[in-house]
Amino acid sequence: MNRKTMSAWLDEYFLLVALAALIVLFGAASEHFLSLATLSTVLNQLPPLMLATVGMTLVMIVGGIDLSVGSLLALSAAIIGIATVRWGLPIPVAVVLGVAAATLAGSFSGWLTAYFGLPSFIVTLGMLEATRGLAYMVSNSQTLFIGPRIQALSLPLPVLGLAPAFLIALAVITFAQGVLKRTVAGRYIIAIGTNETAARISGIETKPYRMATLAISGLLAGIAGLFNASYLAAADPNAGSGLELSAIAAAVIGGTSLMGGRGSVVGAFIGVLIIAVLQSGLAQIGLTEPVKRLITGAVIIAAVLLDRWRATRRLA
Repeated sequence: MNRKTMSAWLDEYFLLVALAALIVLFGAASEHFLSLATLSTVLNQLPPLMLATVGMTLVMIVGGIDLSVGSLLALSAAIIGIATVRWGLPIPVAVVLGVAAATLAGSFSGWLTAYFGLPSFIVTLGMLEATRGLAYMVSNSQTLFIGPRIQALSLPLPVLGLAPAFLIALAVITFAQGVLKRTVAGRYIIAIGTNETAARISGIETKPYRMATLAISGLLAGIAGLFNASYLAAADPNAGSGLELSAIAAAVIGGTSLMGGRGSVVGAFIGVLIIAVLQSGLAQIGLTEPVKRLITGAVIIAAVLLDRWRATRRLA
């Protein structure tokens, strides 16, 4: 095992230690925290964030950012709702339309970023506003009740206590980690994020990979919209507000560099779990929403400082 691989393993090991410490801390502070009911509730709420974080991690590794994932989730859910409730289309057809819309929007952002040299921050900020507006227009700014037809994805399975949506999101994380660490495409994404000029000189066509990461992020945000609609049994055009910030936070906590060139999908998933445990634990011990946000923000800032320290250490 080389030094770089060992460093990645150590980073994920320390993340797991931090996660375990939080679980023990909140378990001691609240008698209800360490229960199967709490575990099942927390995990079954995570699939939208899990998928958004996978897409965000890939975009950040290649050196970009995607601020539109929350709005793409809302657009996908709104289209699924309108297609099901008002157009009377079957659920599978409605899902294809919703996910396709989010994927198309992500691909358009990727095209502008890769082939016109526009900063992904600005492009996806514009897409955040545009697609949120589309979600309101499509749904008439109303929540569309879909009902039990779409809930099966979010209902816990009898023995596991975990919803199919969570298991699907877990499979996506496993697949994405394998692609990132064990395929040529994954190595190219890391190389582009590390030094795009050097990657281009070495013969890598960087533009398709930059576009592909944002397209994949849009696709996963679209599927997250399906999972959100399934969990609520409704399509809410306000859904996903702030999701992009949570996804960025989870990726950074999980060791993904804000400067590109380094990251782990598994590490980002552990980051998702840390955020979820932190928020659930703080709620169970009775802290108010402002205090919860203050503590969560402090943890994110600490993660950014740790990322900067790791980057400085590697350059030393």
